[in-house]
Amino acid sequence: MNHGKYVFSQLVEFLPQRVFDRFVTKYDGNKKVRHFTCWNQLLCMIFGQLSSRDSLRDLIIVIEAHQSKSYHLGFGKNVTRSNLAKANENRNYKIFEDFANHLILIAQEKNSNDSFEIKGNIYAFDSSTIDLCLSVFWWAHFNNQGRNKTSHTF
Repeated sequence: MNHGKYVFSQLVEFLPQRVFDRFVTKYDGNKKVRHFTCWNQLLCMIFGQLSSRDSLRDLIIVIEAHQSKSYHLGFGKNVTRSNLAKANENRNYKIFEDFANHLILIAQEKNSNDSFEIKGNIYAFDSSTIDLCLSVFWWAHFNNQGRNKTSHTF
């Protein structure tokens, strides 16, 4: 029996929910919504993306299979295909676009350091075997490294 947090819940903790809530407020995303909020919709869609779901129907089948865990995963009480389809159709996409742009900016800031910059010349050596024709390269020694075809290397 699992006593800790699910991996998906641990991943979601990295998302800045307050920033997302600001975008939801800006575009009135949760207007007239009682149960299936924009945050629940976002988590369902992220779960579908991470679990490589092919369709909305496929996503709902997986969510229903884990229905006892859906609250702990952040999906809400009950997620139906019609609820998710209506939310995807009717909610303003700008909420999710602005949030994605915010996350991209965070990633770019974290990636902009010079800690891995290498100073000086960089050399790459290739150690792959070069097949040679023994009649042309008489000086090359035969080397069979467990391959069926014969190769000559120097």
